[in-house]
Amino acid sequence: MIEFTTDLALWQLALLAMLSFGVGVLGGFVGLALGTMRLPGLLLMGMNPQFAAGTNILTSALSAMAGGYRHVTEGRIDWGVVMWLGIPSIVGGFLGGFYAGEFPKGLLIAVAGALVLWQGVEFFGLSRRLAAAGRGGESDGEGAGEEALTKKSGSLAAAGGAAIGLLGGGVGLILGSLRLPLMIRLLKINPRRAAGSNLVVGAALGIFGFAGHGIHGEVDLPLLLAMGSTGMIGSYIGARYTGRVSVRSLVLVLAWVLLAVGIILVVRGVRDLVG
Repeated sequence: MIEFTTDLALWQLALLAMLSFGVGVLGGFVGLALGTMRLPGLLLMGMNPQFAAGTNILTSALSAMAGGYRHVTEGRIDWGVVMWLGIPSIVGGFLGGFYAGEFPKGLLIAVAGALVLWQGVEFFGLSRRLAAAGRGGESDGEGAGEEALTKKSGSLAAAGGAAIGLLGGGVGLILGSLRLPLMIRLLKINPRRAAGSNLVVGAALGIFGFAGHGIHGEVDLPLLLAMGSTGMIGSYIGARYTGRVSVRSLVLVLAWVLLAVGIILVVRGVRDLVG
C-alpha cells in the first residue's frame, strides 16, 4: 500500500525538486528522460534503493510525458517509429525484468554504459560532419535527413527496440540514451523528430516499468509530487527549445549528455561488480 509519507527533510525535497527541474529541461531539449541523472541524487540522500527506483522511474515517465506532449503539439513525432520501437521495447523490457536475475546486473549496466559512451563519441563526430557539410544553421527543416520507414528499416527498429528493452528491463532503466542514437544513426530520423519520438516511447516504458514498484508500494509520494511536478515543467520548457536551435547544436549537446550518462552507468556497473 502506498502511503503519503517520506523520510526526507524539507530541504532534501526542495533540493531534489530543483535537480529534477534542471534534468527535465535538459531531457526535454535532447529527448531523453534522464532518470540516470536523477537516481544518483536520490541515493545520495540515503533513500531506500527500491523506493528510489520506483519514484525515479515514474518521475522520468511524467517528465517524458510533458516534454513529449510539447513535441506532439509542434509536430516533432514520427508515429511509425514510435510504434515500431515502442511496442518491442515494452515487450523486451518485460522479459528483461522477468529474467533479470539470470545475469550479473553490474555487468549489464557497465555494458549499457559502454554503448552509451560509444554513441556519445559517435555524435561528436556527427556534429563535426554536419558543420563541415554546412548543415548546422537554423535552416535545417524538421524533415531534414529523414527517410520514410520501410519494411526493412521497420524490422531493424523493432529488433533494436526489443534488444534495448531487454537490456533496460534487466537493469531497471528506460535506456532512451540507446534508442535515440538508433533513430538518428540507423533510421536516419531528423534529430529533432527523434527527440520527440523518443520521449513518447520513454513515457510509455516508464509507466509500464513503474507498475511493479507501484504494486509493492515502493514510491515516496511527497517526493514524487515534488520531483514529478518540477520535472514535468522543466521537460516542457526544454522541449520548446528543441526546434529553435540548429541540428548541429542539438547533436552536440546530445553528445555531451550521452557522454555523461555513459560515465555514470559504467561507474555504477563497475561498482556493483566489485562491491
